[in-house]
Amino acid sequence: MSATEILDRAKAKGWRIATAESCTGGMVAAALTDIPGSSAVFERGFVTYTNLAKQQMIGVRAETLAAHGAVSEEVAREMAEGALAHSDTHLAVSITGIAGPGGSEFKPEGRVCFGLAVTGRPTFTETREFGAIGRANVRAASRDHALTLLLGALRDE
Repeated sequence: MSATEILDRAKAKGWRIATAESCTGGMVAAALTDIPGSSAVFERGFVTYTNLAKQQMIGVRAETLAAHGAVSEEVAREMAEGALAHSDTHLAVSITGIAGPGGSEFKPEGRVCFGLAVTGRPTFTETREFGAIGRANVRAASRDHALTLLLGALRDE
């Protein structure tokens, strides 16, 4: 996975990208904007670390948060769709998870949920269990997986 390849493919398609990140705190946006010329493709990033930020910035519903919790595919879906709706983009990725330390019996450390919203396509969600590999490693693995999802969406068609 290469941020440069993501930007090149998005530029060739005339697509712009947005991100909605919780546990990664903007790491996906940083990976993309580290590349010179990324402004031709990267439109904006939402760092929605709290539930209130998720609601206010990208329209995640309080009911969804109450029913499923912030670390859920349902919230990841609403985050990705909200990022797409609150930006001038064709593609948005979302990340919400438990980087650690901590977690619970029901939502262990290393569980991260992803969403991928593409204009005109059904929203994709998935949960990855990275395990208790340490906060920095969970965050880096989440960033890399989100970049892989973006690249996959740009390769489709």
